[in-house]
Amino acid sequence: MTLEDLGYDSEQDEHRNTHELVNFEVGRVTAEHKERYVVKTAEREYDAEVIGNLRYTAESRVDLPAVGDWVAISEYDTDKVLIHAVYPRKSMLQRQAAGKTTDRQVIATNVDYGLIVLSVNRDFSINRLQRYMAICHSADVEPVVLLNKIDLIEEESLQEMLDLIRERIQGITTIPLSMQTGAGLNQLNEIITRGHTYCLLGSSGVGKSTLLNRLIGGDIMVTREISEAIDRGKHTTSHRELFVLESGGIIIDNPGMREVGMTELSDGLGLTFDDINHLSENCRFKDCSHTSEAGCAVIEAVENGEIDHESYENWLKMERERAHYEANVEERRRKDKQFGKMVRNVKNLKQKNKL
Repeated sequence: MTLEDLGYDSEQDEHRNTHELVNFEVGRVTAEHKERYVVKTAEREYDAEVIGNLRYTAESRVDLPAVGDWVAISEYDTDKVLIHAVYPRKSMLQRQAAGKTTDRQVIATNVDYGLIVLSVNRDFSINRLQRYMAICHSADVEPVVLLNKIDLIEEESLQEMLDLIRERIQGITTIPLSMQTGAGLNQLNEIITRGHTYCLLGSSGVGKSTLLNRLIGGDIMVTREISEAIDRGKHTTSHRELFVLESGGIIIDNPGMREVGMTELSDGLGLTFDDINHLSENCRFKDCSHTSEAGCAVIEAVENGEIDHESYENWLKMERERAHYEANVEERRRKDKQFGKMVRNVKNLKQKNKL
């Protein structure tokens, strides 16, 4: 295996040469377990931990290594390394951390494609799909829809779902899949190429682990039987992990996400709801909220059927979440600034008293 098989390219190489990292080995983070990491190089895998300086200078969890990161490492034991630096990320998939107002959770980094897995029998939701798309678009990651478990429904029902996706979302690649019959796997394998990174996104029970097993060609991810009572998959994916396929390509698996909370996704929402974004340029007022203003081109388009009403409602909900998150971030920054000013004043007062 080479570093190029892991996704290493000229950008990482340039950073290594221009930032005095040539004395360190290059590796990619393949797994994370409570701030302990697994790092893969061209030759082997290591257990890893970050050096103290990197940990203490990190302003938030986002600044620490995540699955998909390229890192500068040095060996300090037979199978252990220290992480000295994290290379710049070309992309970062993230969401709002569950139960937190301003914390962000890194899903994966240096991703090229987001494989959004939806199950046709219980998880199919255009609104949920648009949330995943917004996360992908905000990170400049190309989304691909994998409509899984199509063997559980009739052809007519499948066609209705495909038509609904085409009506609500323009131009997104959609691949119907069945792990039972193998339908769609050839089409999926055609878009997975050497050196590119693909991140599986979706809820628990949609078939991500089974799909990963098929792509890898073995039972790497253990799956348990689905409960017929609730029709929900019970699998053992409890952490993020990166796998390199023998056929080429890199897959990052994720635990199922119950919630897909919005962060700073203005650009992502604009690309996901391109029709609304485009029409908003024709509104009478530049600061139009597209909710009740006279002369709102978006509202007019919803009323005359040019924009799907459910899609519009979903956009409003996600926009409110984004605005709420950004307001909380701004409030937190303001309080931190006030606290910092108070600390400086106390230090200055102590200095004066000494004089």
